[in-house]
Amino acid sequence: MPRLSEVIAALENLWPAERAESWDAVGTVVGEPGQDVSRVLFAVDPVQDVVEEAVKLGADLLVTHHPLYLRGTTTVAASTFKGRVVHTLIKNDIALHVAHTNADTADPGVSDALAGALDLRVARPLVPDASDPEGRRGLGRICELDHPLTVREFAARAAERLPATAQGIRVAGDPEAVVRTVAVSGGSGDSLFEYVRAAGVDAFLTADLRHHPASEARAHSPLALLDAAHWATEWPWCELAASQLDEISDRNGWGLRVHVSRLVTDPWTAHAASSPTSSAMGAPN
Repeated sequence: MPRLSEVIAALENLWPAERAESWDAVGTVVGEPGQDVSRVLFAVDPVQDVVEEAVKLGADLLVTHHPLYLRGTTTVAASTFKGRVVHTLIKNDIALHVAHTNADTADPGVSDALAGALDLRVARPLVPDASDPEGRRGLGRICELDHPLTVREFAARAAERLPATAQGIRVAGDPEAVVRTVAVSGGSGDSLFEYVRAAGVDAFLTADLRHHPASEARAHSPLALLDAAHWATEWPWCELAASQLDEISDRNGWGLRVHVSRLVTDPWTAHAASSPTSSAMGAPN
């Protein structure tokens, strides 16, 4: 049975902390280096429901994509929801490790997992990492479809293949336009439009698209936009990361039991479709 320090070293080899953005907070948040690890749970969010799942599972290590503390804090009091997470982890001898932007740009990384979930062939990174001489690491991925689809059909594929959320898939663009090439980026992607336009792809699938950047992107070109829930675009990475740790465990004879949380931690819980207005023009009163 490996010690936590050995498992963390393996995870750091997959997602080195130095490759995280300067503003990010990655690495081990809670955990005794010498403790034994036999069961690991992967999840997107380090929220209380996920921690309770780890407790029930008997996990020794929880690995999440999103940080618990992205900004500094002065308290871990259990009266705060993040403090309660820390207290629950420590009381149950569960370590917490975070791989965020260092997992986004990894090879394979978050966007590779997203592309795989959509049956897309990855051609290259959308924003290459200049420190990678092989040109495989970087943010986002430029992909090709196995066969052309309309925007409507590709959106339906995304809705079917990604985890179900209240939002579903929002689309901007001609539903009947043909899609052969796609840029994908797990998580918030509307800061990447410059790179997406330069790539000359037919569509861009990401999350958290805001009104003004999306409107301006549509004004620049006929690029189709597909906006999925943030959590849904990053959850496939949990399965990829779990399989990577499984392989490491087998290679080292660790016998780890590795699990993926299927709790939906997307904050949006319901969706009400807009009703058609009686007027063909103008905003509703």
